[in-house]
Formats: sequence, C-alpha cells, structure tokens
Amino acid sequence: MSPAASRFPAARYGERLTHAAGLGAAAGLDALLITPGPDLRYLLGSRAESFERLTCLVVPTDGSAATVVVPRLELAALRDSAVAELGVPVHDWVDGQNPYALVADLVPGSGHIAVAEAMPALHLVPLAAKFGAVPVLATEVIRQLRMIKDADEIEALRRAGAAIDRVHARMGEWLRPGRTEAQVAADITAAILAEGHTEAAFVIVGSGPHGADPHHEVSDRVIARGDIVVIDIGGPVEPGYNSDSTRTYSIGDPDPAVAARIAVLEAAQQAAVAAVAPGVRAEDVDAAARDLLAAEGLAEAFVHRTGHGIGLSVHEEPYIVGGNTEPLRPGMAFSIEPGIYFRGEWGARIEDIVVVTADGCESVNRRPHELTVLPG
Repeated sequence: MSPAASRFPAARYGERLTHAAGLGAAAGLDALLITPGPDLRYLLGSRAESFERLTCLVVPTDGSAATVVVPRLELAALRDSAVAELGVPVHDWVDGQNPYALVADLVPGSGHIAVAEAMPALHLVPLAAKFGAVPVLATEVIRQLRMIKDADEIEALRRAGAAIDRVHARMGEWLRPGRTEAQVAADITAAILAEGHTEAAFVIVGSGPHGADPHHEVSDRVIARGDIVVIDIGGPVEPGYNSDSTRTYSIGDPDPAVAARIAVLEAAQQAAVAAVAPGVRAEDVDAAARDLLAAEGLAEAFVHRTGHGIGLSVHEEPYIVGGNTEPLRPGMAFSIEPGIYFRGEWGARIEDIVVVTADGCESVNRRPHELTVLPG
C-alpha cells in the first residue's frame, strides 16, 4: 500500500505536531510522549505497534524538534509515516540500551510530561520512575485536535459511511430464517471488506433475545421468523477512519406493539439529530432522544449514552451523554444511536454518524431508519 493511500499529505502532520506542541505549552507541559496507537497515527500517520520495546514520539513544547525514539529492528514501521518527508529526527536504539533515558534526554525543562492514554503500563512505569513523577494524560491536549475533523477527515468519514450503507443495503441477501447469527456475520464481514474497509472492526448480529444485549456479538442461535434483529457493523477505510452504523430488522411482519415501540425509537433518534448544531451542549443532544423515549414510557429501556465520537478510533471524544457540557463545534463527528432493550425478549437500535456543520449537521449514513421488514 502506498503512503499516499494510507495517510494524508506530510504537511498535514507537520501542522498537527506544531499545534500539539502549542497546546501542550499552553497546558504548562514540557513535552508530550506519544506511543503507538490512534494518537501517533493522528500526529505522524504511523501504523507502528506497541511491543515490549519502546517506540515513542517525543513532542517538546519549547519549539525544539519532535523526535521518534524507536527500536532499530522496528525502523521499518515508520516507512509509510510522514517522518521522512517532515525530516523528523529518529533516535533508534538496540537491546542493552535504555530507551527511557533516551526519551528523558529529549524532554526540556523540569520534565513535566503528558503521555498518550494508549501507553502500556510496561512503558509508563519506567518513564514515571525516570521522571520521578506519575505523568498526566495527554488526552486533554490531543482531544482538542482530534475532536475537530478537517475537510479530508470528513471526506474519509463520508466514504466510510457510504461503504457501510452499501453493506446494510444487502442485508436481505443474508438475514433470513434458518441461518445462524454466525453465518450472517460471516457474509457481512466479507461484504465489509469488499466495500472498501481494511477490516471488519465489529459485527453485531443480535437476533431475538440477543438483541436486548447492546454489545452482543454473534452466536450459533438460529434466526427465526418473527425475530427482531439488531445489526451494528463498521470498520476503517483508508486512511484509518471508521464507519459505524446500526439498523434494526424484522424477519417477517413484526408484532404491532413491537413495531410501535421501534417507531418511537426512530422518532427519538431523529429528534437527537435535529438537536445538533454549533453551541448546543453534548448532553442536550442526549436529552433530545432520552426525553422523547421517557415521555413514551421507555426511559428504563434506554440503558446507554446516545453517542460517541468517531474518527481514527471507533469510540473517541466527544461523548454524547448526560453531564457532558462540551459545546458542539463544526467538524465534530459522532454517532447518534439511541436504543431500547427488553431483557429476554428483543432490542432495537438506530445509529447514524453525523458531522457538525455551521448550522446543524450532516449525516454520513443515508439508509432508511424505520424497522426494515425482510421476508420471513
């Protein structure tokens, strides 16, 4: 895979590094220490992985150059990143050297550092010992960057949304009586890959009573006529931005009382979408869905937050949940996915990914929201 396909132009990462250093300085930090994970991919376009040997991007906040400390045997992991084009210095090390001392030597000032939340404890503990203090998390700094998607990131989310919509559009090919959840999931997984995702990050096929478990995955349960089935699917498209979409299906005509409750859920999901606009608090979007469900006697059936941010991670900030007073800003991207669950009976969830615009929001998912009835 070419670097152009797996990341954005190098200059974009240079801008992100500069911005991260400035935000770190404003927070009173001397450096950000970023190990492999979504934050490193955001800042450098690097797909490096975490192992027992330390790989770490050191971002000083005093204007000096960001540097990557990496095991010599892992240098190839930086090949498709923006490191070479940006001229980011690389300090490689070999077994027998102390990489934590290398990192410490690159940190200016008193060593007030912040670390990526994905940093493994096997690296965090020796770094804390080296600096004589437990570092703070860099999340508060990095979130300010990652929460606001630029035009290219939004376009990647659109492509991801369209790809997962095409998979949902084919559900009638696979979801039918006599097949197991696992068989349906295998077909969905193949379609997710065929539609341009690099992997199927998750495939939930929750049929009948399994639909009442929001995080059910798949089982050998045989799908039967009359089942309500929750299909929650997604994965990344290059350069690593995720889809995530849920629709609810009925195998044959549903019970009218069940259909009526799912119609209320659809209205709640659309109310939350309509509530999205710059300046609106995240918790107010959650309330738009929750209050409508509560008015219809379904408050106890809605057991999770209304949404989560999405981008290089399937779940990231902002979280659309009660108590989050974060004002929405253009470029924020998140799910809106209220659900209702009746233990031992059935469940339903409807989910779109939306991007905040100047005057509302854009949904990257376009499939119908109502309960889709498939042949029974």
